[in-house]
Amino acid sequence: MAYDLEEQEQIDQLRAWWGKYGTLVSTALLIAVIILGGWRGWQWYQNHQSGQARGYFEALEEATRQTGDESVARINAAMKTLRDEYAATDYAARGALVASAALQTRDQIPAARAQLEWLAQSKNIALVPVAKLRLAGLLVDQKDYEAALAQLNDAPAAFAGLFDDRRGDILAAQGKASEARDAWKKALEALGPASPLAPVVKLKIDALGA
Repeated sequence: MAYDLEEQEQIDQLRAWWGKYGTLVSTALLIAVIILGGWRGWQWYQNHQSGQARGYFEALEEATRQTGDESVARINAAMKTLRDEYAATDYAARGALVASAALQTRDQIPAARAQLEWLAQSKNIALVPVAKLRLAGLLVDQKDYEAALAQLNDAPAAFAGLFDDRRGDILAAQGKASEARDAWKKALEALGPASPLAPVVKLKIDALGA
C-alpha cells in the first residue's frame, strides 16, 4: 500500500519512538500483567484459605455442642489445624476464643489457657485485647496473680476501662484494697457514666468500704 509523504513521516516517527521506548513500554506492560495476575492469585489464595478455615471453624463449633472426652479431642484437633495451617485467618482467632471457653467449661484449664496465650501473642489486633482480658481472668482463678496482671499492660484506648476493672479485681483478690480502689476509679473514668459496667464498678468500690 502506498503512503503519502505525511503518512510516511508519521510512520517513521512512530518507528523511531518505538525503537527508543518500545522495550520500556513492553517491560512496563509485562510488569503490570504480572502484578495483576499476582494480585488475583493472592485474592484466590486468601479466599481459598478463608473457605477452608471456615470449614474447620464450623467443625469446632459442632464439637463444642457435644459432650464427653470425644468433644475435647475434636475441639483440640480442629484448633490444631486452624492454628497450624490457617493462623492468619479470623476464623483461627475466633476459634481460639470459642475453644478456650469450651475447654474451660470441661475443666481442661491448661488447654484453655494455651488457646488464649496463643491468641494473645497473635497479630489479630481486634481480638488480642479480648484474649488478654480472658486470660487474666483465668489466671486469677488459678491464683496466678502476677501473671494475670502482666496481661493488662499497654491497653488499647477502647479497652482501657475494662483492663483497669480487671486489674482492680486482681488487686482486690490479693488483698490490696487501696490499689484496687484506685484501679476501679480509673476504670470508671475510662468507661464513662453511660457505660453499663459503671454501676458494677461502683458497687465494687463501695464494697471495699472506707
